[in-house]
Amino acid sequence: MGQKNYDYNKTVKIQTIKELMDLAVKEDGDKNAFEYRDNQDKEKINKVTYREFQNDTYYLGTALSMINMLNSHIAVIGDNSYEWLTVYLTILKSNGVIVPIDKELTSKEIINVLKSSDSEVLFYAEKYEQYIEEFRKELPKVKYFIGFQEKEENKNNLSYIQFKEKGKQEYLLGNTSYVDIEHENTNTLKMLVYTSGTTGDPKGVMLTEHNLISCVYYGLQVAEIGTKCLSVLPYHHTYEAVAGILVGLHKHVTICINDSLKNVLKNLQTFKPNYIYLVPAFTEVFYKNIWSNAKKTGKDKILKIMIPLSNALRKVGIDIRGILFKSIHQAFGGNLKEIICGGAPIRPEIGKFFNDIGVMLLNGYGISECSPLVSVNRPKFNDSSTVGVILPCCEVKIQDPNSDGDGEIWVKGDIVMMGYYKDPERTEKVLKNGWFNTEDYGKINKKGQLIINGRKKNVIVLSNGKNIYPEEIENYILRIPYVLETIVKPIKNEIGHEVALCAEVFLNTEKIEEMKIDNIEEQLKKDISKQTKELPTYKHITKVEIRKTEFNKTTTNKIKR
Repeated sequence: MGQKNYDYNKTVKIQTIKELMDLAVKEDGDKNAFEYRDNQDKEKINKVTYREFQNDTYYLGTALSMINMLNSHIAVIGDNSYEWLTVYLTILKSNGVIVPIDKELTSKEIINVLKSSDSEVLFYAEKYEQYIEEFRKELPKVKYFIGFQEKEENKNNLSYIQFKEKGKQEYLLGNTSYVDIEHENTNTLKMLVYTSGTTGDPKGVMLTEHNLISCVYYGLQVAEIGTKCLSVLPYHHTYEAVAGILVGLHKHVTICINDSLKNVLKNLQTFKPNYIYLVPAFTEVFYKNIWSNAKKTGKDKILKIMIPLSNALRKVGIDIRGILFKSIHQAFGGNLKEIICGGAPIRPEIGKFFNDIGVMLLNGYGISECSPLVSVNRPKFNDSSTVGVILPCCEVKIQDPNSDGDGEIWVKGDIVMMGYYKDPERTEKVLKNGWFNTEDYGKINKKGQLIINGRKKNVIVLSNGKNIYPEEIENYILRIPYVLETIVKPIKNEIGHEVALCAEVFLNTEKIEEMKIDNIEEQLKKDISKQTKELPTYKHITKVEIRKTEFNKTTTNKIKR
C-alpha cells in the first residue's frame, strides 16, 4: 500500500543471524564492533572487534552446550552491557530461545515472566543477586543462574566469567558442538518478548528468526544509518535489540554502549557517534535544552535568524549548517548527523528543527509484535508529521476508516509475530488471516506515508460522539517551555460520561523561576489556551492539574497512563 518514493538501498540478503555474523567477520573482522566504558575504570574505553565478539559467542555457546542448554529458553536481565549482548547473540545463533527481561520489573514480576516463558537459564546483572534465592525457591524449572559480576562460582550461582572461560578451553580443545549448529527452520520461535501484563498474566510476543532477519534486511532497504552509533535504549526492548543492534551488526557499524541515561551527553562527547536511536522523550529534552541554553546565553534571537537564513541558502545549494550551528553540533560530540526516532509520534516542529540545524531526524513506527519496525522516514523523503514509508516486506491497511480516513492500523507480512506464547485467546483477538491489529489509530497520506494519531486504549470518546486522541493535544501543550510532561485525560459527569478534557502536567520549576512567573496556575491556563487555540473547541482543555512529581514511566520513557 506504501509507495517506493526512490530506489531501495542495496542490502546483502541473509537467512540467519549466524550468517549475519559470519559475513560481518569475513568482511570486517578487525573492525571494532563495540566500544564501552570499563566496569571498574570508567575513564577506560574497552574495544572489541567483530572477530573477538564472534569468538566470545563461540566460547559462551560451547559452555551452554556443555550443560545441555543450547535448545533451551534462556533469559537475560540487566542494564545495557557487552556481556548482555554476548548472551543475546549467542542464543540467537543457537537452537534455543532468547528471553530478554525488562530490567525495571519487581522480583515478583520477574518470577512471573520466567515462569511464563519456561526459561531454564537466567543470566543476570549484579543488582539481581539479592533475589536469586527467592528465584530458586519459586522457579524449580530454572536450572542455572549465571551472574555477570559473579567472580567465584558456588553451589548456587555460576560466574559468567568462569563459565565462558570453561567454554573457551573446551572450544580450543576442538569442541565444535556450538559452532556446527545448522538452522533448518527459521520460522520457529527464536525470541520471546514480554510487553505488558507482567503483574498478573504476562503477554509474551513470539518472534521467529525470519521475523528478525526481515526487520534487518528490509529495514536497511529503506533506512540509512551511519558507521558509528551510541546505543542508549534498553536492550530488552525490540526497538534497540533488533532495529538497533542487529541492523548495526549487519551494516558492520561500531556500536558504543551507553552506560547510563544520565551520561548520554557525556558519552556523545566521548564516542562521537554519527547516529543514534532515541525515543521522542529524549528528543523533546534535547530540543528544550538547546533553546533554554540559547536563551540563557542571549543567542536565541540569533538562532531564530540563522535557521531561516540557512534554509534559504540550502535552496540555492549552499549548506553551511555545520558552521552556523557549530556549538550545538559540538554539544552532541561534533559528528552526529542522524537521529532515528521511534516508540511514539514526535512533534513535527522538533523534527523540522533538528533537520534545519543539520542533524537529520527520521521518525519511524513499530511495535514489538512486528519485530518491531513497520515504517520509517527516508532521508530524501522525510516528513516529521508522519512515521514514514512502509517496509517493502509488509502491507498496511486502515480498518474501518472514518470520514477523515482515520482507522485501526493492521499489518501483514514477514515481520508479524507468530502470536502470544501459550495464549491462543489473546492471539486470536489480534491476528486475523495473517493480519495483525496494532490497536493504534492512523491513516496513510497520498504520498504513501503512515500517520499515527494515538493508541486505541487512550482514545477519549466525548458524550457528543467526538473521538479525541490525547497524544495530539499533549504535543501542543509540550510546546510550553516550562512543561516537562503531560497527559490529557477525560472529565466525567455524574453518570460517567466523558464530557470535557483535563491536562495533568509536571513542570520545570527552574524554568518557571527563570521566566519570573508568579501565578503559575493562571499563566499555565493562559499558555495552554494559547497553544491549543487552533484546535476545534471540543479539543480545548477546561481543567488543569499540576503534579508535584514526575509521571511513572516505562524503561523507554513512555508515561504509564
